Amino acid sequence: MKDYRIFAALSYFSIFFAAFIFPIAVYFIVQDEEVKHHAKRAFISHLLPFVSIIFIFFGVFSQSISSMFVLIILFLLVNLIILIWNVIQGIKVLL
Repeated sequence: MKDYRIFAALSYFSIFFAAFIFPIAVYFIVQDEEVKHHAKRAFISHLLPFVSIIFIFFGVFSQSISSMFVLIILFLLVNLIILIWNVIQGIKVLL
């Protein structure tokens, strides 16, 4: 069995260069189940910022500016946490 850990790590690091395409490609091309597991987790973590933007739109249509401001701050915080989580998971896979 070949060592495909680099593909699993790149699935997490692809948040910087090809957030959706690379984990999907790795999931369907590589046959190793562990790498597929990491590719699926990376893909889901890359989807979360786009799902959370829906909440921003709810804030835009709300009546108060303060709630919109809070939602934007939460959106930025969630995206930062997801970015850090992807980098940590990519490093863990390589180690």
